Amino acid sequence: MDFKKYLLVFFFFVTIIPAYPANSGSIKGKVRLEGRKNYSSVLVYIEKVNGKFAPPKKHLVMDQKNLMFHPKILPILVGTTVDFLNSDSVLHNVFTPTECAGSFNLGTWPTGEIRSHTFNDANCFVTILCDVHPDMQAWIAVLQNPYFVKTTQKGDFEIKDIPEGKYELKVWYPFYKTVSSEIEIKAGSSIIKNYILKK
Repeated sequence: MDFKKYLLVFFFFVTIIPAYPANSGSIKGKVRLEGRKNYSSVLVYIEKVNGKFAPPKKHLVMDQKNLMFHPKILPILVGTTVDFLNSDSVLHNVFTPTECAGSFNLGTWPTGEIRSHTFNDANCFVTILCDVHPDMQAWIAVLQNPYFVKTTQKGDFEIKDIPEGKYELKVWYPFYKTVSSEIEIKAGSSIIKNYILKK
């Protein structure tokens, strides 16, 4: 193979084949909620990873529709701005008593309008409420790093591309006891862990 052909082959593999993070592994498994058959939206996350992680430039959205917050549980990276949209035909309000989020009250606004808030404190689990409709409730989990995921309806989860190291993995869902476990991630490996959350 001459030098030009070698370069063509080299650049083909560099541009076409995706680059996977070196020295990383993954964790996957299932989570079950005691007393329930739907195991969706359980938050599985690594509590702390060395380094700083830039929040997304694009705002995330928590909608208010059919007198409910959507999504009910929203995990975000610290520093993320969330837009609170009112898609209902009635007035809605957004406030929280959670101190690590600043105990803010964004006021009350009509259909189609948005109010925003930036969450700057990590490891803060924020209860979101509506002053107009007391039954409405949601949660925003402000996390230190991007290694988190919500479970599927069957309780499946997988977190990929985790750097090598020892970590504290946590499994959280409102009104259930949080489960913690120590895990060790090794390059190229995939850990399998299953959890049961109790009320």
